[in-house]
Parts: sequence; C-alpha cells; structure tokens
Amino acid sequence: QVQLMESGGGLVQAGGSLTLSCAASGSNFRLLAMGWYRQAPGKQRELVARISRGGSTNYADSVQGRFTVSRDNAKNWVYLQMNSLKPEDTAVYYCNGDIVRGSSQINSWGQGTQVTVSS
Repeated sequence: QVQLMESGGGLVQAGGSLTLSCAASGSNFRLLAMGWYRQAPGKQRELVARISRGGSTNYADSVQGRFTVSRDNAKNWVYLQMNSLKPEDTAVYYCNGDIVRGSSQINSWGQGTQVTVSS
C-alpha cells in the first residue's frame, strides 16, 4: 500500500507564504502525475496545480503566478509553494497522485492539510 501524507498547512496573513509538502511512503512504487487540490467549506474540490513525472506543470487560473508546484522523484516528495496568499485560498489542501505499484496503477489521496489565510 502507498500512502500520501501532506504537511505544512497553517494560519497565515494575507500576502504571506506557505509551502506544502506531500510525502509518498510504501514499497515498490513509482509516482506518475501528481497534483494538489483544495476544498473550501461548501465548495467542490478543485484542482490547484498538477505536475507530470517529467516536470510539466499546469495551474488553476486563480493561482497562476502565485503558486509553484515541484517534485523530487528520488525522494518521492511533491511540494506546493504558495506566495501572495489571499483569504480566498483558505481551504483544505489535498495531495493526489497516480501511482504504479507492481502491475497496477491507482489514484490515491492524502488526508489533507488546512490552510487558513486571514485578512
């Protein structure tokens, strides 16, 4: 079994920065495309940023230019650098990934980390 674990959430003032991390743990696995999603109270979960294994990225329009997604394939970590945070960025942020393990490929979610941006 492969688990994704997020860390780095917290409370920050508007204009501030946070870096979220996602660690994948388990045995005999390979991370493919990885993504960060968020869900605010009363809203649907939405894609924030996605990164391919080769490093190609795409972002939601709302975070373009403020957030940067990156990864360390050797360590099986994925990061989300969030700058110029706004109150509307407040949400639970989830790590998501396509994972190959043996002959199987699955899609897995982390448990989420809360990000709160105060005005």
